[in-house]
Amino acid sequence: MLDVMKDLQGMGESNCAWNRKSMLHRDTMLAAAAIYQEMYGKEDGSVPATFQILYMIGWKPHESQAKPLRRGSATASFEELGKIRQPSSPAR
Repeated sequence: MLDVMKDLQGMGESNCAWNRKSMLHRDTMLAAAAIYQEMYGKEDGSVPATFQILYMIGWKPHESQAKPLRRGSATASFEELGKIRQPSSPAR
């Protein structure tokens, strides 16, 4: 368990719960590792471990963002996008 926790820390992964404590004490880690070893450890001393990493993104509107154009105001269709050979110059 300690190796897995070290790997997770090295990957920058952490618990994102708002109400969690900011530090996990060594005694807590050692106790959890001993319990995990007892419950799931194999005879060769290895312990199977899996973890999930969830990626999330947040977005909030802001008045400085561009506003969408009126529906139906497009001058090209998605079908025509495949025919474009080079990008056009940006609108000014």
